[in-house]
Amino acid sequence: MTKNYLIVVPLILLMALTRSHHVGNAVSLPDASLAVFFLAGFFFASRSLFLMLLAQAAMIDYVEITQLNVSDFCISSAYVFLIPTYFAMWFGGRLSEKLHTMHGNKTAFYVLSSCILALSTVSAFLLSSGSFYLFSGRFEVLSLSAFLHNSAMYFPFYANSAIAYTMSGFAIFYLIERLPSLIARKAA
Repeated sequence: MTKNYLIVVPLILLMALTRSHHVGNAVSLPDASLAVFFLAGFFFASRSLFLMLLAQAAMIDYVEITQLNVSDFCISSAYVFLIPTYFAMWFGGRLSEKLHTMHGNKTAFYVLSSCILALSTVSAFLLSSGSFYLFSGRFEVLSLSAFLHNSAMYFPFYANSAIAYTMSGFAIFYLIERLPSLIARKAA
């Protein structure tokens, strides 16, 4: 049970500390929500944790907009598509966990998990940005070329933060996984 808290609490805190800043700036970190859902899926099969993280994300958005004067530009009828967006990340984490339990070869696991992370991130981007583009009512003219142009502008920030946070989480996991053998080696 303690192990669960050692993983869940940092994920909750990471989302709480970064959620209001989607891209980040000189004084804030970029949003880690995508990575939080991926890592939560990797470490926990619990759908109740997935639902709790969804509720946390919605609560943070609500407080930021109603109490802290953060723009509500992204809140529209497309907001509901964040559920499948975050599910894509959580499901990618679940797939990576299955690879981890099946693979004895750690290098293959990390390579395959990186591919799953990339596919999950692209899927999440298409779900969130595509739904916002189509259903938010913020765009007068809808065209594939305009969507692709905007996507080329925003996708790098979106993907970089998701991948950087998740890979950092995997690096910490790798170190913790290796710690007992390193301690045993030093003691010998």
